[in-house]
Amino acid sequence: MPSTRTKRPARGGGKKAKSAASSITNYTTGLKWLYDHVDNERLRLVKYNNKTFSLSRMRQLLKLLGNPHEELKCIQVAGTKGKGSVCAMVTSMLHGCGYTVGSFSSPHLIDLRERITINGDMIAYNECAEIFREIAKVENKLTGGPPTFFEIMTAAALKYFADQAVDVAVLETGLGGRLDCTTVVTPLVTAVTSISLDHTHLLGNTIDAIAREKAGIFKAGVPALTIKQDDEAANALTEVATEAGTTLETTGGEIDFSYRFEANKELGPHCRVCVNTETSKFEHLAVPLKGEHQAHNCALALAILDKLKAHGFHFEEQKLIQGLADTDLPGRMEFVHDKPRVLIDGAHNAASIGALIKSLGAHVSYDSLVMVFGCGQDKDIDGMLEQVALGADKIIFTRAKANPRAVEQAELLSKFSQLSGKMAQVADNLPDALKLAARAVSREDLIVVTGSFYLAGEARKFFLDAAGKPRPRR
Repeated sequence: MPSTRTKRPARGGGKKAKSAASSITNYTTGLKWLYDHVDNERLRLVKYNNKTFSLSRMRQLLKLLGNPHEELKCIQVAGTKGKGSVCAMVTSMLHGCGYTVGSFSSPHLIDLRERITINGDMIAYNECAEIFREIAKVENKLTGGPPTFFEIMTAAALKYFADQAVDVAVLETGLGGRLDCTTVVTPLVTAVTSISLDHTHLLGNTIDAIAREKAGIFKAGVPALTIKQDDEAANALTEVATEAGTTLETTGGEIDFSYRFEANKELGPHCRVCVNTETSKFEHLAVPLKGEHQAHNCALALAILDKLKAHGFHFEEQKLIQGLADTDLPGRMEFVHDKPRVLIDGAHNAASIGALIKSLGAHVSYDSLVMVFGCGQDKDIDGMLEQVALGADKIIFTRAKANPRAVEQAELLSKFSQLSGKMAQVADNLPDALKLAARAVSREDLIVVTGSFYLAGEARKFFLDAAGKPRPRR
C-alpha cells in the first residue's frame, strides 16, 4: 500500500543569510539568482569532465542541505531518446495506484517549474523560491566552485521531494549518465532507453562510447533494465553492467515482450503491449503515447514497475491500467492548434525525427506535411536534415529565440540544399515561420514544429497565448 509518511519539518538555520540568499524575496528574484549560475544547457562550448560535471560538488551541496536524497526511494532513467516518455508513464502509473510521486525532468517547455512536479503538479512559486534561498545560503561553502544551473535544479528537486515525503521519486538524467548529477542517488532500479548519436561532441562519436556514458548510472546490486538495442549498444551496456556489479535485463530478451498495432473507435490507431516476468503479467495494455517506438518505452516502464514489487510496492491492475491511460506528456506529438492543424514535437536528433515522421504516417491523416524546423549546434545536423528531407513536403527553417546554441536559418538552408537538392524557406523567427506555413497549407495539410524542445516550447506558448488560455499545470 502507498505509504503515509509525514512531511519532514524544514531545517532551520541560526546563521545570517548571505547577501545572495537575502536577495531572493520571491520566485522572480529566485530565478534571477538561478540564471546567474552556469547553465551548460545553453553554452556553446562545454568541457565534459569531472570538474564541469562534478559529482563530488553535487554530493557536497546535498550534504549541506541535509542529504535529502538519502531519504528518497528513487528510479533513475537515462538514454538518448524516450527517457521522458518512460518517466511520464512510470509516474502516471504509480500515481494511479495511489502513490505520491515526485518527478524531475528536463528540459521544460514553458515554465521552469515543469521540471519539478509531484503527482503532476508543479512546485509552487513560493516553495521553489524558499528552496533556492536555502541553496543560496550554503553555496559559498562548496570547495569545488559554485553549483551549476542543473545542479541547483537537481538539488532543489531532491530537497522538495524529501520535504514533501513522496513515496517515490522518478529522475530523468540530464546529459549522459556517468557524470550526470542525478547519479548521486542510489536508486531502486535503473533503466536505459534507446541509444543513438546525440551530444557527440561531449559523449563520444560512436554508439559504443555513448552507451557507456549512459550506463554510468548502473550500480552494484541495483537492477538494470533496457530495451532491445543494436549490438554495439547492447554489448557496451552489458559490459558496464558487469563491471558495476549488476545484471542487465532487456525487454524482448530476458523479459518477455511483444506488441501489436491496431485501431478502434475508442482509441484510434495505437499500440498494445504484453510484458511478462516471473512476478508480473501485463497483457494487451494500450500504449497511451503515439508511435511504434512508444511500445518499447511502455514495456520498459512496465518492467520498472515490476522491479518495484521487490521493494514493497503493490499495484492493482485496473488502477495501473487507468494510470497508464492517463499519461500526459506535452511536447510529444501534441496538437496545439486546429485551423490549420499544428502539431509540436521535441524531437532533437536524427533517430527522433525519423521516429516522429514514421509515427505521423501511422497516427495522423494528412495530405501534405509542412515542417517548421530549428535545432541546436551540438546536434547531428546532417542526420536530422536527411530525415527531414525524407518526410516533409515543405520545409521552413527558423530558430528558437531562447536558444543561444541554435543554428542560423541560413546555415540550415545551405546544408539542406547540399544534402537533398530540395528547395526550402527561412524565417527570422517562429511567428514568421508559422505565418509562412499557414499560407502554404490547405484544410487537410499538417504543420509540424520540431527540431528542439526550445522551438516546441516556444510554439506551445505562442498558441496558448494566442488563444488566451492559461498555461496548463503538469
